[in-house]
Amino acid sequence: MKRALITGITGQDGRHMSQLLTDKGYQVFGLIRGQNNPKSQIVTQENPALELVDGDLRDLSSLVAAVEQVQPDEVYNLGAMSFVALSFRQPELTADITGLGVLRMLEAIRIVGGAENNPIRFYQASSSEMFGQVRETPQNESTPFHPRSPYGVAKVFGHHMTVNYRESYGLHASTGICFNHEGPRRGLEFVTRKITNGVARIKLGLQDTITLGNLDARRDWGYAGDFVDAMWRMVQKDKASDYVIATGETHTVQEFIERAFAAAEIEDWERYIVKDPRFERPAEVDLLLGDASKARSELDWDAKVSFEELVTMMYENDLAEESRRR
Repeated sequence: MKRALITGITGQDGRHMSQLLTDKGYQVFGLIRGQNNPKSQIVTQENPALELVDGDLRDLSSLVAAVEQVQPDEVYNLGAMSFVALSFRQPELTADITGLGVLRMLEAIRIVGGAENNPIRFYQASSSEMFGQVRETPQNESTPFHPRSPYGVAKVFGHHMTVNYRESYGLHASTGICFNHEGPRRGLEFVTRKITNGVARIKLGLQDTITLGNLDARRDWGYAGDFVDAMWRMVQKDKASDYVIATGETHTVQEFIERAFAAAEIEDWERYIVKDPRFERPAEVDLLLGDASKARSELDWDAKVSFEELVTMMYENDLAEESRRR
């Protein structure tokens, strides 16, 4: 039975990865900071087979102890301060967790497994936010980075550090440059979930408007369940590498809004949207569009859930959840 350690276990991707690996017969361990973490009950209820271990991406010694305890075959580093807007308000903390946290986990793996012939395979969750002010469209593995947020800058550090440990120490360390991926497990602070939850509440008469920032930003949106499958596939390859994971389609925030209101069968969506410049970023990323040709050819991977299916799935889940709370 393979053993896997997942950081960011309480987040969207961690929860999807936990279930995917359990279904594949792994013994799965989730890194969590403090056993009294309020989200720990959610993840253990979703996956009773999951075992939680103490650890903190800000503390190398705790990561060494966790890796020694678990003795994993694979480590999936999905932990980060992943809300881009918050990174502008807390840039140092973002750098410490999202950037230096990658270095600490890589170093823990090197220490426990040894520098040569290290059997532990590592996955780093890189991000399309690293491209920022894009130099070319679509973006692929060779596109230069120009991050436009502290989050993006921290992700660039973690990405290059992963490549450096692969080249310097021979670690089987892969990165997935993941474009936006969403789903019902996405946090309510993210614009996609804010929209679908807001539309559901409007449908039920619990809310009148949704307040948003820039509606013209374009993103390549996919389903988180599809993306964690790609992460697993790259870790199984004999040779570690870097892969763009994306759908190859781009849509504006406004299109996301329109699709959500259409799923709710509510007309004249403009009546329900309030624009507030406080929700706009100091430096905006206007367009992200990924070229996942390498993932398709080398991993035999492709996105299965369409944009329309994704938005509808999220809306219907929020409608059901809000209805239960009434």
